[in-house]
Amino acid sequence: MTTKIGIIGCGFITMLHSRAIKGLVDADLVDAAVVAACDTDLARAQTVARAHGADVATTDPAALLAAVDAVWICTPTVSHRELVEQAAAAGVAIFCEKPLAFTADDAAAMAAAAAAVPSQVGLVLRTSPVLMVMRDLVRSGDLGRAMAVVFRDDQYLPNQGQYASEWRADVAIAGGGTLIEHSIHDLDVLRWILGDATSVSARTSSFAGHPGIEDVAVATVAFESGATATLTSVWHQILSRPSTRAIEVLCERGIVSIDGDEFTGPLRLVSDGRTESWACPPEPWVLDLPIDEPWKRYAGTYAPQARAFLDAVAEGRAPTPSLDVAVAAHRLADAVYASAALGGAPIAP
Repeated sequence: MTTKIGIIGCGFITMLHSRAIKGLVDADLVDAAVVAACDTDLARAQTVARAHGADVATTDPAALLAAVDAVWICTPTVSHRELVEQAAAAGVAIFCEKPLAFTADDAAAMAAAAAAVPSQVGLVLRTSPVLMVMRDLVRSGDLGRAMAVVFRDDQYLPNQGQYASEWRADVAIAGGGTLIEHSIHDLDVLRWILGDATSVSARTSSFAGHPGIEDVAVATVAFESGATATLTSVWHQILSRPSTRAIEVLCERGIVSIDGDEFTGPLRLVSDGRTESWACPPEPWVLDLPIDEPWKRYAGTYAPQARAFLDAVAEGRAPTPSLDVAVAAHRLADAVYASAALGGAPIAP
């Protein structure tokens, strides 16, 4: 039976999700169809609905939820909890963009509300080909134990440029800045690779001057395994520079690093007497998706997670990463903010 999809929130990030879903449908990789779109701006909802040949474009989330089996929630963070709870109450499967909420407690409440339906959170780096290879290498033990990670994440302040998300400069809507809005991905990746954390020390600052919106977050995270990671997350004003991540994992017998494309690499491995570098392209079906450039490279990164979610919905099982997975990353984010408020004092997440 065809899964009927609705999309709530029709801004920039939806342009990526929408194209990924349409590519999957047009390639006959999923039995699904977008049948409804919703936004506070009806014209934006109509644009997304029209792209999928959908009949329903509305400003009322309840009207959309009544017409669908699964929903993509792509609104500003402040509205996520209410929409997740409405969707769960309606028995609708839920894909919610990151971050789930302002705090871990709210994220946990959302996960609990969604426990009876398939749910997934947009922690898209978990489907990055190069990061999956990096994680497998580190966790295999072939390089010895992971000792330290140096992680840098930078992007221009996303209230401008292609993102043009003015709400991201408003703490009442976004909940915070570069740490919660962007580097919730990075905190999740650190946990995914290294396991559970035991202590966080952090500092934050704001150069752009938007109240409550940090554009610098620097955190040192200790893990149960004995590894330590440093994360530097920055929102700058260099509009010509794309979102960029550099990750270096230093193990006892090897160093694995990425400095470039966080989805395809290349991945670099240095060990005793050995230096290797290789690209990690996506699976052929991703490359073959009927998505137009320049969107294909970006929307294609969202397609594996969308396909996994829709397959799980069709099969009646839980997708990964579920909303539960995001709660742990949010606990780390809470610890970063709590430590920064105390001048860098260690905090247990």
